[in-house]
Amino acid sequence: MDLSPQHARRAALIAGMGRGVAIIPTAPERPRNRDSDFPYRFDSYFHYLSGFPEPESVVVLVAGDTPKSILFCREKNLEREIWDGHRYGPEAAREIFGFDEAHAVGELDEMMPQLMSNRHAVYFAPGIDAAWDARVTGWLNAVRALVRTGVTAPAEIRDVHVQLDEMRLVKDPTEIATMRRAGVISAAAHCRAMRTARPGLAEYHLEAEILHEFRREGSQFPAYGSIVASGPNACVLHYRENDRIMMDGDLVLIDAGCELDGYASDITRTFPANGKFSATQKTVYDIVLAAQAAAIAEVTPGSTWDRPHDAATRVLAQGMIDLGLCKGPLEVLIESGDYKRFYMHRTGHWLGRDVHDCGDYKKDGEWRHLKPGMVLTVEPGFYIREADDIPKEFWNIGVRIEDDVLVTETGCEIISSGAPKTTADIESLMRGART
Repeated sequence: MDLSPQHARRAALIAGMGRGVAIIPTAPERPRNRDSDFPYRFDSYFHYLSGFPEPESVVVLVAGDTPKSILFCREKNLEREIWDGHRYGPEAAREIFGFDEAHAVGELDEMMPQLMSNRHAVYFAPGIDAAWDARVTGWLNAVRALVRTGVTAPAEIRDVHVQLDEMRLVKDPTEIATMRRAGVISAAAHCRAMRTARPGLAEYHLEAEILHEFRREGSQFPAYGSIVASGPNACVLHYRENDRIMMDGDLVLIDAGCELDGYASDITRTFPANGKFSATQKTVYDIVLAAQAAAIAEVTPGSTWDRPHDAATRVLAQGMIDLGLCKGPLEVLIESGDYKRFYMHRTGHWLGRDVHDCGDYKKDGEWRHLKPGMVLTVEPGFYIREADDIPKEFWNIGVRIEDDVLVTETGCEIISSGAPKTTADIESLMRGART
């Protein structure tokens, strides 16, 4: 029979564990205030291995001569289902999600010392949750107490995230299909915001349009807090208030992406609130667009992680020299880092189940090589804050252009391309919404 992607991932993790046992709990429910929780969102590692959506659940993988995958979850409880909704229960969860065994989560403390006995290592993620650290230590001590009976206790605790991070870096076809769909939804949301924007509206009006489009198309959550930043706020990298009234002549920078079935998208577009770039805004914008194009050209199999950033930085720094905002020559400007006054962040990050997804950017001290199936953002920016040594026409111009880019066998694919990003296409879209 066809195995689920989660089943294949569990098998791959088990294959690299020797005679170990892995413990991967999901996230807890988090109280928001009295009698109210935040909307529940599972742990990314847990869901990657299980596909199981409920809280109070743990995946346990046992490697060795008779490997097996075990799910611990809540029991069926018809009374609680009246209040809180459906629960799978262990029997149904085992069958539907393809586990070898499933047990009530209340049996975890009793069963874990037995499952850890005669295993060489425990694969866990220490240091993330003190309560779980103490719980695993308690199980280890219970096994150690049995050594006089001939039981061997695990001699090592290994970080299970190390192997999972490497696995998650390269997306499988199911993941790629989901991320493509997330990119389509998010691009449509950015288009909706552009069509809606007008001077006199508040930033939160555009945020509402974005969230409406996300949910209308089936996304469960925004992947992160949406940034809707107009005028001077566009020069604040992680602006969150979204409450300023947009003024005629403002640029509006929106950094927003949906989460679909546990996978994030992450798109930034910058556009004029009144639908028409000024000459100075267009000049700065086109420098950023050229920097993004130079960076995307470096996203190819075998390229190293730093090459897109370096390519974008060169274009941006030259643009700063051409505008008189920085002094050249180019190589000296880059070496000194003076360009960072106007471009102070990296050009991208990994993207996947988390918006800043897992995975190291260097291996053995060298920048990581890109491989087909990796997904990253490419997001150069140019931020010009008000200052005495800056010509006034540049004040409060903040531009960032961000796309989600999949590394393919022959190059790359922009999976967020549905949102326009040339000045002509943006103005055309906004003009059409006004006629």
